[in-house]
Amino acid sequence: MSPEHIRNTLRDFITRELIRDAGYPLRDDEGIISNGLMDSFALAELAVFIETEFNVYIPDPDLTVAKMDTLAQMVARVAQR
Repeated sequence: MSPEHIRNTLRDFITRELIRDAGYPLRDDEGIISNGLMDSFALAELAVFIETEFNVYIPDPDLTVAKMDTLAQMVARVAQR
């Protein structure tokens, strides 16, 4: 699976389901949690989506702002499988 496909799938889910603004222009390097677009509950929901959609488990200790704050970080985490 290409990083571009992962990026587009995650961006769509985050903007549509978590931010609830499908037209939001989410940048790859934008702090999603640190800028208040999404909270820790939404991050847990995102982890479930990643596991379901990409078959990639992200353990709770990795669900942090330091490791999962930007779309680029999320794509890298999923792509490394």
